[in-house]
Amino acid sequence: MTPQLSMHTCSSLLTLTYPSDSSLRRFKSMAVKIHPLVSLWFLVTIPVIFWDAAYIFARPRSFEGGDLHWIWKPYAIYQNVDLVYGTEAYAKQDGFPPAQSFLNIIENCMNILYLYYAHVVGWSGASLIGFASLTMTLSKTVLYGANEYFCNYCSCGHNDWNTLFVYWILPNGFWIVVPSICVYILGKDIASNLKLAEVAVTKKKAT
Repeated sequence: MTPQLSMHTCSSLLTLTYPSDSSLRRFKSMAVKIHPLVSLWFLVTIPVIFWDAAYIFARPRSFEGGDLHWIWKPYAIYQNVDLVYGTEAYAKQDGFPPAQSFLNIIENCMNILYLYYAHVVGWSGASLIGFASLTMTLSKTVLYGANEYFCNYCSCGHNDWNTLFVYWILPNGFWIVVPSICVYILGKDIASNLKLAEVAVTKKKAT
């Protein structure tokens, strides 16, 4: 994955999701709801996700001892805690880390689109983009944990309990709890908008 490809992926998503002028006029009649928690989550995690994905695609230069490792110094610890991020996975050409990171980039482009449509354009359809992105975040994190469980903790089971709790359980738990709350928040917005649309259609048919 090159930076040019990442930028092309984001620009393609922007083209595909940008609403037409008529759609904007129609949806602007339904005010977009801004939720501080959702926006803060995206603002904080966007650079983290890009940083994490870049670590994977920069291997082996991003590994401890590599010439680019200074950009990812905290991974000197984490690559030995979670072997998915370590030299073993890279040596055996495990496809899961780069595949996950590719999806992270797609997800991050959607995060950016949500912030743009919600805070700049004021398009109520932003909730749908944010909901889809958060669902991706949540499902991938659950998948990540499920994969460890079904392989008998093959990538993190070598750690002692304190190390596992601090560096693996807490971070992954955080990436499940907060997206779950945000999915619930945006899901309520989508359901409310659908209800309003249904009422409007019913009234129109009655006249």
